[in-house]
Amino acid sequence: MRSPLQITFRHTEPSPALEARIRQRAEELEHFFDGIIACHVVVECQSRHQGQGKLFDVHIDLTLPKREIAVAHDHPANHAHEDPYVAVRDAFDAARRQIEDYARTRRGTVKRHAMPEV
Repeated sequence: MRSPLQITFRHTEPSPALEARIRQRAEELEHFFDGIIACHVVVECQSRHQGQGKLFDVHIDLTLPKREIAVAHDHPANHAHEDPYVAVRDAFDAARRQIEDYARTRRGTVKRHAMPEV
């Protein structure tokens, strides 16, 4: 990554272990595309009504050459996101899929449909 990874925690205490996991997942993204210019990850705790757990939203903003990718993984009905590590995993998996699509497009390995004959 050309610029340092930025990690922001909102409405929750910063966690060194969670931050280390985010850094590890960000490094893994570079295996799929090594031209990542910048990465900003926001971990936000959404407090819910009493009796319901706190859910974590993870937002990832990636800057690539000629493209920006934004992943907003906030599923209020997904109780698995009461665990911040699961929310981080899901967000980085979504970012990886988008980076893989972008890399395929740049390489020209995306199949194009034939134009219908008139």
